Amino acid sequence: MMRLTRETEILNSLFLLVIPMTLLAGCAAPQPYTGYERVCDSSGCYDRSMDNPQYMEATTPKMTAEQHQAAALIAMAEDNPDAAYDLALRYFRGDGIKRNSYQAIQWMRSAGDRGNIDAQKALGRLYLTGLEEMGPDFREAEKWLSLAAAAGDKESEELLAEATRLKHTERQLYLWSNRWRPVFQRNWYSGYPYRYQWRNNGWYY
Repeated sequence: MMRLTRETEILNSLFLLVIPMTLLAGCAAPQPYTGYERVCDSSGCYDRSMDNPQYMEATTPKMTAEQHQAAALIAMAEDNPDAAYDLALRYFRGDGIKRNSYQAIQWMRSAGDRGNIDAQKALGRLYLTGLEEMGPDFREAEKWLSLAAAAGDKESEELLAEATRLKHTERQLYLWSNRWRPVFQRNWYSGYPYRYQWRNNGWYY
């Protein structure tokens, strides 16, 4: 009987130890999301609502003026071939947007596909002589120059005839390309004018 009482006392003692430990563990457990954040600064600590517009503004990265302008032009370029032409040039030149030759050509093709004659002519020249590490591609050159020529562009008509003549004559092509390649490249870098300019917080023709 004495032994049973002793075991009961031990069990009771352990039970009394387990309860506080359980309570402490519960306090240490992660608290559910309350929509508030504990903020401490030089004036003290306080709870700030995470749904507060000021909180959202503080935690959301702000766009620079250049990023804002680039985003606006990209949005325009989706629907406007003239804006796509400008975007292509800016991508190629790194003007207000990170330089990316691939994106430049893709946007120029997008503008040309939607009937922008300047883009068609620029692409025709590009594929006729090659650009940077690209070599010439007469099939592509003829495609774009044909579109521009069909729209009444006389220079494209002349370049198309030149492309047809040169693609069969390697030596003449070499001489012709060496003469015109630097000229056509200069246009991509600086010669072709933009259609749109940024003013009053928007792009204007």
